[in-house]
Amino acid sequence: MQAALPSIRRPNVALYASVARLGFRRQFAYPQAALWGLITNLFFGVLRIAVLVALFGQTPQVAGYTVQDAITYTGLTQAFIMALSLFGWTDFMRTVHRGEVASDLLRPHDLLAFWAAQDAGRAAGQFVLRGLPMLALFALVWGATFPRGLDGWLPTTLSLLLAWACGFAFRFLVNCAAFWSADAVGFGRFAWAVLGLGSGFLMPLAFFPGWFQTILAFTPFPSMMNTTVELWLGVRAGPEAWAALAVQLGWALLLWALAGFVLSRGLRRLEVAGG
Repeated sequence: MQAALPSIRRPNVALYASVARLGFRRQFAYPQAALWGLITNLFFGVLRIAVLVALFGQTPQVAGYTVQDAITYTGLTQAFIMALSLFGWTDFMRTVHRGEVASDLLRPHDLLAFWAAQDAGRAAGQFVLRGLPMLALFALVWGATFPRGLDGWLPTTLSLLLAWACGFAFRFLVNCAAFWSADAVGFGRFAWAVLGLGSGFLMPLAFFPGWFQTILAFTPFPSMMNTTVELWLGVRAGPEAWAALAVQLGWALLLWALAGFVLSRGLRRLEVAGG
């Protein structure tokens, strides 16, 4: 049966806030899993620190980064792994393949907004459970630095929210491949590899050749994490910081509009067996 498109509804702020709260609380259902995940992230963080420190050698700075900046960068990226789903996310993809999306369409909500609220709660929960402890450990053990004053914290916090918005929209777009392919997981694996490289998770983007940085500047990937890291470290400050936030906002709006368009096209061709 051809799936019916949901009608346009007014945003139900209370509903989406409740969904976000449930997504947040769900992350605390298995505290032991979160603990072991934190330990695993810390272990790989130590390995990454060793690699970056070896890269510096006797050089005090590389591409404007000091050794302390590199250590803070490592702590940040390890803290953001789960909150920003840097290793991938296939929740919506699974609902399409299983046909569960049909029941979602019967509920009185906008599908994209519903999943965004759910993911926002999940991201916040993961940041509290694993991100904040990771940052605290890096600060205590290796002296990782933090933004200074309102001029440092305000743009950094806004940037982190926009990084989540850009990342979610991109991940949702990738998941929409399930409407056209029964093996959309393959698209996802490629997309997550590109995300890890282009967002600056594998290595600070400033360490790459200039021509590669120029190419990435025309993509949304730096806005999904690298911009936040640079604002946190003070690599971008003042007017340059706000210009970077404007770029993030532009990519977030574009990606969300594209996600909504692709979702509507996917729902037009969705067929659910037995109904």
